[in-house]
Amino acid sequence: MTQKAVDRRQFLKTMALAGVSIAGMGTLAGCSAGATNPAPQPAQAGPEWKEETDVVVIGSGFAGLAAALEVLEAGSQVIILEKMPVSGGNSAINGGDMCCANTKMQKAAGVEDSVELMVADMLKAGGNINHVDKATLVAEKSNEALEWCQNYLGMKFREKLNYHGGHSVLRAHQSEEASGSGYIKAMLAKLEGKGISVSNNRKFVRFIENDEKRIIGVEVLDGYKYGNESSGTPLLIKARKAVIIASGGFSQDIRMRTIHDPRITDKFSSTNHLGATGEALREALKHEAMDVHMDWIQLGPWTSPDEKGFGYVPQFVERLVGFAPMIDVKTGKRFIMESGNRKVRADAIIALGEPGIHVADEYAVKLQILPQILEGAMGNGSIKKYDTLEEVAKAYNVPVEPFLAEIKRWNSFVLKGKDDDFNCMIMEGAKPTEQGPFYVTRMWPKVHHTMGGLMTNLQTQVINQDFEPIKGLYAAGEVTGGIHGAVRLGGVACTDCIVNGRISGQEAAKAEAWG
Repeated sequence: MTQKAVDRRQFLKTMALAGVSIAGMGTLAGCSAGATNPAPQPAQAGPEWKEETDVVVIGSGFAGLAAALEVLEAGSQVIILEKMPVSGGNSAINGGDMCCANTKMQKAAGVEDSVELMVADMLKAGGNINHVDKATLVAEKSNEALEWCQNYLGMKFREKLNYHGGHSVLRAHQSEEASGSGYIKAMLAKLEGKGISVSNNRKFVRFIENDEKRIIGVEVLDGYKYGNESSGTPLLIKARKAVIIASGGFSQDIRMRTIHDPRITDKFSSTNHLGATGEALREALKHEAMDVHMDWIQLGPWTSPDEKGFGYVPQFVERLVGFAPMIDVKTGKRFIMESGNRKVRADAIIALGEPGIHVADEYAVKLQILPQILEGAMGNGSIKKYDTLEEVAKAYNVPVEPFLAEIKRWNSFVLKGKDDDFNCMIMEGAKPTEQGPFYVTRMWPKVHHTMGGLMTNLQTQVINQDFEPIKGLYAAGEVTGGIHGAVRLGGVACTDCIVNGRISGQEAAKAEAWG
């Protein structure tokens, strides 16, 4: 070590002992004889806001639009950001089912349900790693959310309740349109009546925070064109009260999902819209947000490799649970409990190594399937019709004798109302699969829902790495985690999004403005 270095260390030690901070040495030097006072430094300029509002909502699906409506009802202003050219995201393309407990429709149909039973079903499917308080909140407010859709939005629902695998009872309430678009259209119309529209083609880029790490606004690309990352003009939007993240999951981001589950490579397509790529979630993590359950990624077991995206087949297969069997084409036999939850069925199909088939007869299809679903699926070739079971076996290269024997065995279970092989629920009104023609679809799982996401509290505030709420930041919907555990039950996403979307809007609207 040189003498110069020793002398410098001794000097710093002496100064510290004398009670002079090293950070203040510039001031000390400025006070020496003959020194002049340094020129005052100009104050650091703040963000150059181009727009401002009370609450910024990122995303225009169920959660985002429900949040925006509650912000407006509370008398606050809102801007809704959507990077895609059309609004709705995944919410607009699902089957329109909303699972709720203790509803008027259930009581009219003689279905006995309860909040406790719905929570128990959620926990069973979720492997008991759900955050119980969050699952309970969704179940407790599920009927309220349904009635909000009916009374506030003016939505109509079909009289017949639907079933989803993993539920103990019928509790899926389907929009009249048999699509999530029914909710989105009603919400957009309500917003339009209040003079608000979604800001489409505006991609969220980053959060703006102040010195106290409070989120005070966002940067966006205005005029963004999906797929062209050099498009759009950067601008800053000030959020006087809060920002709500309702941007959905990351099922379409192959690189991100394979980090959390390396098995889900590009050999699996997705039911999601193309914009489900997780940017807002990742940006929140850069601001010390805590995540939860990120490696639990759900594949839909009712999707077909013969149509793109979500398609028609999910509403065909799921409506026929307990009415028709699923068959392994190699053996001609059933291979799984058809009424099991999504993960159980998806894992079983993947284990086959190739698509399985779902075989239903004329009676079941007429009883359970909406004409527009059947017509759409047959039109794109994802559902095919055959006059006899022998023709089915030939078309899919199924060993005919074992197949016919298995259908006969299935029919015996239907007649006695009990499945001795896999304990599948036999639904009321089910009859043996024997009335031709027969309708068949191939099934191969697609990435459907990311259970993990941002950690939030019951007020939907995003929680940081010190287990405290990040000021000015809320989140709702699929971008959050903890509610569904390892597996989300069908029809509960819509409920989750509307329940927590409304809460986030209510809470953000009453947050104290920072400026």
